[in-house]
Amino acid sequence: MLCPHLAPVNGQGSEFDVVVIGGGAAGLFCARTAGLRGRRVVVLEHNARLGNKILVSGGGRCNFTNVGATAANYVTSGSPHFAKSAFARFTPADFLALVERHGIAWNERKLGQLFCVQSSRQILSMLEAECAAAGVAIRTQCRVGGVSRIPGEGTLRWEIATDGGPVRAASLVVATGGLSFPKLGATPFGYRVAEQFGLKLVAQRPGLVPLTWNPPDHASYADLTGLAILVGAQAGPDTPVFRENVLFTHRGLSGPVILQVSNQRQPGEPIHLDLLPGLDVPAWLADRSRGGQTLKQAVRGLWPERFASAWCARNAPERLLGQWSRKDQETVAAAIQAWTIAPAGDEGYPKAEVTLGGVDTAELSSKTMEARKAPGLYFVGEVVDMTGWLGGYNFQWAWASSHAAGQAV
Repeated sequence: MLCPHLAPVNGQGSEFDVVVIGGGAAGLFCARTAGLRGRRVVVLEHNARLGNKILVSGGGRCNFTNVGATAANYVTSGSPHFAKSAFARFTPADFLALVERHGIAWNERKLGQLFCVQSSRQILSMLEAECAAAGVAIRTQCRVGGVSRIPGEGTLRWEIATDGGPVRAASLVVATGGLSFPKLGATPFGYRVAEQFGLKLVAQRPGLVPLTWNPPDHASYADLTGLAILVGAQAGPDTPVFRENVLFTHRGLSGPVILQVSNQRQPGEPIHLDLLPGLDVPAWLADRSRGGQTLKQAVRGLWPERFASAWCARNAPERLLGQWSRKDQETVAAAIQAWTIAPAGDEGYPKAEVTLGGVDTAELSSKTMEARKAPGLYFVGEVVDMTGWLGGYNFQWAWASSHAAGQAV
């Protein structure tokens, strides 16, 4: 279907101050910010509706920010300090103030995560209302075939080819997101634009994604599907430790803690789970060795029985704890405190919350998100190599980066 709104919108025709490609969180917020400055803005979205990822986020409640979001929560980027400028100028409190101004009820869950009480749709409706108030034109079902620079010294520097005809603008913002959730319309378009104008890319891979069993672990643990236990998880000695639930699935490991460590883990590397976080395991084992119990009996109440049976069968002597040698105690204590799993891989982009990698931050201004090699070209949101933790951090990057660009275009 051709782009149905190429006829003049609000008298703006096909020439604008700013064209934003992508009608998701970052694109809409950038458009709104620029529009409030009096810029003539159009958003081009290839899907039939805006904000598909917003609508499915947070289990339908949209975890729209995190009160503790700082640049320290984006260590997967090649340059986490890059986020400091944008975050200093648009904070979680700033976005929350906007949410409250629109009368959206919210609640704070664990670890500073903020959600809508009712529906993700409220955040999308808020962004649509903000864009409308700022005079932003929206064109859905509008496929972009390519972009090119307009030669010369005129005000209009960019021409965007769409299936409804060309659109021209002084500034072009690429807010096309990453590769996660391909069923919602994800494409690599933004990366191709970056390459077209000589910008370096950081290799992309799924982020915040469930991990899959290797064959031996699948044989031992796949029947634990549906169990969840609290663990401390870490990808490596120099990475953060996350303490949340791990969820066992038929295909592997999921749950909040696994999604977190998936970002820190390099492909092929193992992960390490502390199965009794906060407990002095060597002292606990020594104390239980006087009680005439097996390990499976000793962990009753601490682990689900099915997990205890499966884990002990693979990792602990069947003898009573009092019959263990010192080496047995040390070996099992180490295994409990750092159970090492070597995943076969991950569930890929269909199950990934975000995309790791993207446009190299070294190619962009941290103040404006403008490409150093292509004046007037901006990249915001997930298309940039800036990926945060699970829990509202990636939405906050969308708001902050698009606010920075919206103030500059």
